[in-house]
Amino acid sequence: MHDSPAVEISGLVKRYDGRAVVNGLDLVAHRGQVTAVLGPNGAGKTTTIECCEGLRTPDEGTVRVLGLDPVADARLLRPRVGVMLQDGGLPTAVRPRALLEHLSRMYADPRSLDELDERLGLAAFARTSVRRLSGGQRQRLALAAALVGRPELVFLDEPSAGMDPQSRHAVWELVRELRDDGVAVVLTTHLMDEAEDLADRVLVVDHGEVIAEGTVRELVQDSSDRTLRFEAATGLAEHVRTALGDELVVTEPAPGSYTVTGAVDPDVVARLAAEAATRDVLLTRLTVGRRTLEDVFLDLTGRNLR
Repeated sequence: MHDSPAVEISGLVKRYDGRAVVNGLDLVAHRGQVTAVLGPNGAGKTTTIECCEGLRTPDEGTVRVLGLDPVADARLLRPRVGVMLQDGGLPTAVRPRALLEHLSRMYADPRSLDELDERLGLAAFARTSVRRLSGGQRQRLALAAALVGRPELVFLDEPSAGMDPQSRHAVWELVRELRDDGVAVVLTTHLMDEAEDLADRVLVVDHGEVIAEGTVRELVQDSSDRTLRFEAATGLAEHVRTALGDELVVTEPAPGSYTVTGAVDPDVVARLAAEAATRDVLLTRLTVGRRTLEDVFLDLTGRNLR
């Protein structure tokens, strides 16, 4: 049984007010792997995960979690699955240590609370009520609550949102250890570097469907494409497009911050420098490198705000 997928979704459809927010989605997540589900706001990824957690009932299709139906078999799955919601879902009046002690008594073989305290730095705010915690502190507590029962499968929704760099890297290290211990991790995140660093497999979801999947390397590899990034005066994008030609994609993801994607070679950099010199524009932070997962994500889902 342990060779079977931890999560297996086939043809999932979920409608709200007659509109399909998940539309025939397929997904497989394996034990001992981190599966990242990426998508813009409203893409259907949260609804998909809620169907896996038994919080919503599919309108069509099948969802199996550890071989069981997450709605009909919720009681059997509860001790085997950890869930970390983005908003935490934590009672606000209690203190972190008291909450974890309460949760640990619900499991036959709970994880050491002292170990969780040390790994996630919980002792520093153990006697502060949840309502007074910062966003990052709540996230660390929510992760501890999801892991205290030693789950076989854990769903992590934006696990490092609001965290400082030290906390984020501590969380990433813990996620890697879970994977190495054979736990299946299903991760939803808007942080492309988080997915790129942690994921064994990535699924990009948009308009309720999986539009791309594979390893990070499979998704970003393209021997002909590289990415040029630089900063300069705002409003330069159209001039750069004219100077570099139609074969390259030029975007301005933030004012004064530019990205050029395509067959970026030394001649492209030279033409860009010549254009900047002609217009007496100073280029800074100029780098050339491979395409990133964020580049792929934006190419697949577009750059318009949702």
